[in-house]
Amino acid sequence: MNSSASPDGAPVPLADLVGYLDEYLRIREVPDERNAVNGLQVENQGLVGGIIAAVDASQATIDGVIAEGPGRGGAAPLLLVHHGLFWDGNLPVTGRRYRRIAALLDHDVALYSAHIPLDLHPTVGNNVVLAERIGLAVEGWFGEYKGVPIGVWGHAPARLASRDALVAEVNHALGIPTDGARLIAGGPERVARIGIITGGAGNMIAAAQEAGVDTYITGEGAHYTYFDAVEWGLNVIFAGHYATETLGVQALASHLAERFDLDWEFHDHPTGL
Repeated sequence: MNSSASPDGAPVPLADLVGYLDEYLRIREVPDERNAVNGLQVENQGLVGGIIAAVDASQATIDGVIAEGPGRGGAAPLLLVHHGLFWDGNLPVTGRRYRRIAALLDHDVALYSAHIPLDLHPTVGNNVVLAERIGLAVEGWFGEYKGVPIGVWGHAPARLASRDALVAEVNHALGIPTDGARLIAGGPERVARIGIITGGAGNMIAAAQEAGVDTYITGEGAHYTYFDAVEWGLNVIFAGHYATETLGVQALASHLAERFDLDWEFHDHPTGL
């Protein structure tokens, strides 16, 4: 666990955690995809003994939480994720969906998910935290999603003014191999203005270009985005959908754990994508 909370304290009411998260992340205000189903996705019997953060509510993640065992006061931890259970749509609770939900219910593990509300959060959001990790001061926002800007931009500090130095810093910040981030060198070798939208935001290259960004960092993009980068004159760094979205959920878990005096940890299940 990554907190200094006392294991001898009382577990925390789930309702207190959920109420705080809903307000802190503006769960009911921030627009998102229908299948994101932000907020509490699986309830438990009412008490939480710790926090486990993960990017995805996969079977491997759920099994890992169960293997961890109960936390404070014998209560199960809250599973806090970026990608929840319902991305494949409104489907029957059978097969793998049944197995995931049954495992959570059998072990009294509550599940809370935050997608776009976490991406764009000004303190613990994926975009802001990645900017902070690479030493980029956020000066503005760009890239509207359903009327809400989600990307951040700033001027490159001197040590990140070359493309190679920036790619190396992104790899370091995300803890990925030195050849982890892929550079499409469509823009200038000397970097001036950097934009960030984590995850699968290759389709936001046009928005980055319109915002005056010359170097754009995201997770992944479709084949055609190569030509978007080259023909619009941008450097684009694809650093991995999974890797770029590991930061926000950890920052959120740390914040929540500190506020409620709970232990927390991160379960890493990289997809390679």
